[in-house]
Amino acid sequence: MRIYIAGPYSSPNIIQGLRNIREGNKVAAKLLTMGYSPFSPFLDHIFSFYEDISVEQYYKYSLDFLEVCDAMLILPNSENSKGVQQEVIFATKKGIPIYYSIKDLPK
Repeated sequence: MRIYIAGPYSSPNIIQGLRNIREGNKVAAKLLTMGYSPFSPFLDHIFSFYEDISVEQYYKYSLDFLEVCDAMLILPNSENSKGVQQEVIFATKKGIPIYYSIKDLPK
C-alpha cells in the first residue's frame, strides 16, 4: 500500500524545519518497516544538492506521487501548513483516503 506522508516542512526557524524533516522521515521509516510503501516529501531537500529546483516543481512532483498513492497520512501539527492544506484538497478531489494516525491505516 502506497502512503503519502503530509506534514509541515518548512519553517522560519531552521531548527524547527530540520525537526520537521526528521519527523517526516522517521514516520516514513516506520511505515516501511510495517510493510507499507511510503512516499516522503521530506526527502526532497536532497535534490537541491544537485539542481536548482523551484518550489513549484517540488509541489508538482509531490502531487504527481500523491495522485497514485492509496492513502495519505497527515502528521500532527499540520493544521497551519499551507502545503498540507493544498494536498488535502487534492487528495479529497481524487478520492484518496486521508488518515491522521498510523494505527488507523488499513493493514
